[in-house]
Amino acid sequence: MKRHNTVGKRFIIALAIMIGGVGSVVYAQKAQEQKHTMPQTDKPAAPCPMMQPEQPVQADTSAKDGHAGHAAQLAAVNARGERAMGFSQTKTTHHFFLRPDGGVIQVEVNEPTDTASRAQIRQHLTHITEMFAAGDFQTPMLVHEQVPLGVVEMKRLRTAIKFAYEETEQGGRVLITTDDAQALAAVHEFLRFQVKDHQTGDSLDVNK
Repeated sequence: MKRHNTVGKRFIIALAIMIGGVGSVVYAQKAQEQKHTMPQTDKPAAPCPMMQPEQPVQADTSAKDGHAGHAAQLAAVNARGERAMGFSQTKTTHHFFLRPDGGVIQVEVNEPTDTASRAQIRQHLTHITEMFAAGDFQTPMLVHEQVPLGVVEMKRLRTAIKFAYEETEQGGRVLITTDDAQALAAVHEFLRFQVKDHQTGDSLDVNK
């Protein structure tokens, strides 16, 4: 009796294994069919928009920054100029003119009643005329915190350049003349540098 029960159990176990194996085969076939029927693409899936880092909007401040930079540069030049020249840069106005035979450095007071600043201008320009004639350009180097363009050649060719002081109604001017082509080019380069760094708005062209 026990022998028949044992044989029956083995038969049931074998049948269950066979049925389970058939089920696994059927499941694998269905999975393979689904794989072949799914659309294939080489394109990567688009990233989720929610996962994209937000890009900050940059304001266009180039013009504003440029204006602020020019203002800061002029303020620095004026501060150094006041110390080196001995008079207020905001109460006076500089002009630099290019001429066919050289050029002009002119400084005058903004207010005709400012006699103190006018006297300081005249004293400074008289001294500058003598210094430039001797090849001494220390003052403009201090004002601009660098060697201005044209200075090296003007020092080398100083004997070919004439400097003369002339008083004006509201200040004074330094007249620079030369008949040497190299010296003339250096003088014009020096004056153009002054126009740009002092931001005077004067013409960079030679005035006929």
